[in-house]
Amino acid sequence: MISAKVHIDDIYETDRSLGEYLLFHYGSKKEQFPWDSGPNEALNFATRSVLELTDIDGTINSALDIGCAVGKSSFVLANFSKTVLGLDYSSSFINAANQILKTGELKFKYHEEGSRWIETSIVMDTIPDNLTFDIGDACNLPEDLGSFQLVHAANLLCRLPKPLDFLERISEIISPGGQLILTTPFTWLEEFTETQDWLEDGDSATALKNILFQNFDLELEKNLPFLIREHRRKFQYSIALGMRWRRKSGT
Repeated sequence: MISAKVHIDDIYETDRSLGEYLLFHYGSKKEQFPWDSGPNEALNFATRSVLELTDIDGTINSALDIGCAVGKSSFVLANFSKTVLGLDYSSSFINAANQILKTGELKFKYHEEGSRWIETSIVMDTIPDNLTFDIGDACNLPEDLGSFQLVHAANLLCRLPKPLDFLERISEIISPGGQLILTTPFTWLEEFTETQDWLEDGDSATALKNILFQNFDLELEKNLPFLIREHRRKFQYSIALGMRWRRKSGT
């Protein structure tokens, strides 16, 4: 999650949110969903959003993971790009991502039930040297950020105060022929985005496409379910619209 109208300290800086997102990104299947039957196709979303949507044959020069949260998608992108920058508004999330990047491991707790918590560890097999994490605001990106061959923005759009501002800026930092990997469940909430700033020209998907078609060609569209565990008996099941867009030349 990156940039929001609500006070970030109230939501994305808490130990509970940090544990949920670390589990969402890095947890084993058993940790994410400890039951024999259920929506297993919705697990490991941070990896799937990269592998199922990108079109990379060989290696690209630069990738930006914007709204990277605790960073798993950035680690996946580091396998395909010479340089990767992961940005998120939450200092708690970025501190955790940097700790994993620095040491290759991180201990954390996630909620089991009631007052009970489970301690677990993230252990990375390898630590990439082409990855950087930093705090950043998706609605106020630096003018000198540069350009990227690929931008990954997963489940970010409907948590921004000004999603249209973000979409206009993103076209400026993707090089011609570059890819925009975008997923969103369109969960519009007033605490994040004022109603007048929701993308609702008919339905949200149509409104989003009408905006992006000005500078991009749509190459791939598919539904990507995802599951966030709150505790062992309560989960958030959502279906994000996943898309791969190609930056047009000369726009």
